[in-house]
Amino acid sequence: MPPKKATAATKTVTKAKRGKRKIEQENSDIEEKTDKVPQKKAKAKSAKKRVAKENSDSENNEDEEVSIQKVKANPTKADKKKPEDENDTSKKKLTKSKKAQITKTEMNEDASTSNVKKSVAVKGSRVKKADNKDTHDTEDKPSDIKKKRKSPKTKQDDEPNTKTVVRTNATLTNWEAIDFTCTSKTAKGNPYNFHITSWNVDGLRAWLKKGGLNILKYDDPDIFCIQETKCGLEKLPEEISNIKGYESLFCSSEKEGYAGVGIITKIKPINVIYGINSEEHDNEGRCITAEFEKFFLVNVYVPNAGRKLITLPKRLEWNKIFKAFIKNLDERKPVIVCGDMNVAHKEIDLANPKSNTKNAGFTVEEREGMTDFLEDGYIDTFRQFYPEKDKAYTFWTYMSNSRSKNVGWRLDYFLVSQRFMDNVCDNIIFSEVLGSDHCPLGLFVKV
Repeated sequence: MPPKKATAATKTVTKAKRGKRKIEQENSDIEEKTDKVPQKKAKAKSAKKRVAKENSDSENNEDEEVSIQKVKANPTKADKKKPEDENDTSKKKLTKSKKAQITKTEMNEDASTSNVKKSVAVKGSRVKKADNKDTHDTEDKPSDIKKKRKSPKTKQDDEPNTKTVVRTNATLTNWEAIDFTCTSKTAKGNPYNFHITSWNVDGLRAWLKKGGLNILKYDDPDIFCIQETKCGLEKLPEEISNIKGYESLFCSSEKEGYAGVGIITKIKPINVIYGINSEEHDNEGRCITAEFEKFFLVNVYVPNAGRKLITLPKRLEWNKIFKAFIKNLDERKPVIVCGDMNVAHKEIDLANPKSNTKNAGFTVEEREGMTDFLEDGYIDTFRQFYPEKDKAYTFWTYMSNSRSKNVGWRLDYFLVSQRFMDNVCDNIIFSEVLGSDHCPLGLFVKV
């Protein structure tokens, strides 16, 4: 029999059945997917727990390893009997291997779940990067950079630099390194037999604390003259007023902490004169004169012209009185004048002459005053021996490390009567001696 032709109704029923089956299949697929999502979430949660646990185990293993190392370093009697755990290294390797496997497995999961897993797996490395950045940022702070640039202090820095004659801000003298001897002779070929040292100490008590009195031991002068003691007679330290083998003579200012001069001598003088016979100047303690058999020794601290030359008139008046006072002595016997004359006579006597022509110590009036004094019959002994020697200074300001740079002035002198010059062997500036803003200088003579 020929097959029956499908009617329109039959076709409709068939289509309906097919549609129903399709819907049922789709519903089944949705249920399957829905069931898998909780499973994946559970899997992710489980993996997270495993990583946390293994991190904890790894930390415990490290703690155990540290403990074992401590025990190895300081074993007790009981610990000595316990065998060492040889499996710590293999445990750590196994832990790292497991971490890598879990991370690899988790990255192959569903996108939504893998995001959670990745954050768990990568969390440790993110913290590390953040820590490194924090450290780097801390090191780059301006305050820390300054500390880094500052070179660390070493033991070598604390040791004295014996190669450098004058160190920045140094105040203590390396006495052993200084040669105080004089090999020069007089014009007639005679060696010296008498030695005078002069030093502006810029405050006697502070100078003593810096070991200044050691100059008597190392230089061993027959007479030691000091200026600017800044100390009243009643406040003189015992160590300076009573020195074994010396007689101490002082002329102090009525104003405490100002001026003052002194002579410390092995030879008792015939006579001592305090001042220059001037009521205006003698109360400041600026001059003391000791008479010896063959000469007068005048120790002087000449007034400064002051800031903005406010006391220049006083200084010029002093010059006249002082010149007359010395002339009177010179008529009786030769004179040796030493001390701080507070003037750089020539341009060669200071580091920066052009910039100091209007400053105290290098004005035209002060320089002419020194010229006028010398022309009255006296000789600047240092320039007599060393007419062209530059950078030979006796004073350096405390500012701008002037002494270490040798930016100074020659303000301290030994001046002698012309007829006495043949008795002089040398005038030496001891610039290596520290303890004041001035250095000492020595006169070596044959008497």
